[in-house]
Amino acid sequence: MTQLWKNQAFSISHADGGTFVGTGLRPFFEYRDLGISAATSGAYGAHVIRAVPGMKSPAAWHSHDLDFQMVYVMRGWVVFEYEGSGEHVLRSGSCVLQPPGIRHREVRHSDDLELIEIISPAAFETRDEVAP
Repeated sequence: MTQLWKNQAFSISHADGGTFVGTGLRPFFEYRDLGISAATSGAYGAHVIRAVPGMKSPAAWHSHDLDFQMVYVMRGWVVFEYEGSGEHVLRSGSCVLQPPGIRHREVRHSDDLELIEIISPAAFETRDEVAP
């Protein structure tokens, strides 16, 4: 039985033991689960996302039904466009907090893009949106 502390289990994830899978929100990205969803019973989620070299984003506007979404770029660069804020180039070391429900789109990215995304809850709905 897993011991819980305030509804969370101890969890640790190492890069050398993790695997990336192509099943996720976007087909042009691969995802490595960091074990946070399982440790928090779905209250939070975290994963490393990396670009699939040669695959491009369709730059489709969308929004997410969640309470928290933070992105931290570890390698490469990505251009996001946000409702009311325009386009932003995020590069290694950049961090963005995407407010709940904000319309946004991933415009383009480098083939070596790698980022961490932290979300709450771990499972959420994504809606296609019209451009703001």
